[in-house]
Amino acid sequence: MIGRIALVASMVVAPCWLAGGRVGAQDVPGIEICTVEKTMERRTSCLQSNVDFLQKTVTKLAGEHQQKLDAAKAQIEALKATVASLQKTVDDLQASQKKAAEEQKKKAEPPAVAKDAPAAAKDGTK
Repeated sequence: MIGRIALVASMVVAPCWLAGGRVGAQDVPGIEICTVEKTMERRTSCLQSNVDFLQKTVTKLAGEHQQKLDAAKAQIEALKATVASLQKTVDDLQASQKKAAEEQKKKAEPPAVAKDAPAAAKDGTK
């Protein structure tokens, strides 16, 4: 957390140094160590500042995570629709393959009536 504060501070202060301007003290939001404050009012103010910072951070992160969840839910729904479409395609292909296999089987088998007819004709002639 302290590294994050230092990074933010350097991003804010560095452009002023590069411009050659004088940089005054800036209050960079973040967690402060409040035990160094001597007076009770300053400690209370410091603690309140920490609480405010944490509340803003939690609110910001909650919003970001909610957006990520919403995007993930939308992606899941799109994937469900794709899976349903693909499943229908597979079912159609399997049905047509089964139908084609049955037709091939019918073409390969000689008709049952034709087999029995010559045998009956032979039996009748004897």
